[in-house]
Amino acid sequence: MDTPALTPRVLVIGLDPYRVPGPWDPKPVADGIEVGRTRFTEHGVGTEFCLFGLDGSDDIEAVVTAALCAQPWECVVIGGGVRNQLELFERVVNLVRRHAPDAAIAFNATPADTFEAAARWVEIPG
Repeated sequence: MDTPALTPRVLVIGLDPYRVPGPWDPKPVADGIEVGRTRFTEHGVGTEFCLFGLDGSDDIEAVVTAALCAQPWECVVIGGGVRNQLELFERVVNLVRRHAPDAAIAFNATPADTFEAAARWVEIPG
């Protein structure tokens, strides 16, 4: 039996760990993102992830704006990688304010607890 697709209600904005330059292992962060993604599905909360790189391959403002304008969002979660870069964080927060003014804004502590961040602001089925 097919599971019906969940209507996305939460947008997660963050960094694609595989496109962040530096001498580091992106796999633990990518694994954490997948844990967070799975938690949304387990709880019946539709979500979309807007992950962008810092390697120059993305027009970050265009990518984030397109995701924000795709539909109305109940909540937008901004990831820690974005928050660790002040100018980027300011740009993203102001894009959310401009393009999703009715959405709650949430912040996760780790990629794995993204669901918990959103759950503080959206009603969870069941």
